[in-house]
Order: sequence, then structure tokens, then C-alpha cells
Amino acid sequence: MGLFWDLIQQSELDEQKGKADSLEERVKTLENELTKTKELLLKTLKVLEERSGEDINDDGEIG
Repeated sequence: MGLFWDLIQQSELDEQKGKADSLEERVKTLENELTKTKELLLKTLKVLEERSGEDINDDGEIG
């Protein structure tokens, strides 16, 4: 009976490790997407400022 219980516990540990790995991958993917979104936002802001001639983000510069 002890061997059976050990197998169940090991299975549960492996399942939790898989969930943790999956979560880490999801967080990494989300962080990458956030970085790309920020880069796109800055590019968009630059073009918008250049076309409108206004300092939209109040950084003291246009573009």
C-alpha cells in the first residue's frame, strides 16, 4: 500500500510542477507581449506627435 501511495503523491507533484512550468511560460509570453505593445505605443505616439505638431505626452518634445 505504501508504494501505491508514493506513486499517487509523485503523480500529484509532477502535475503541480507542470502547472508551475506552464504558468511561468504564460507569464513570460505576457511579458513579451507587453514589451511589444509598449514599443508599438511609443512608435504610434511619435508619429501622432509629428503629424499633429503637438507634444501629446508632455515630455517637452514633439516626436
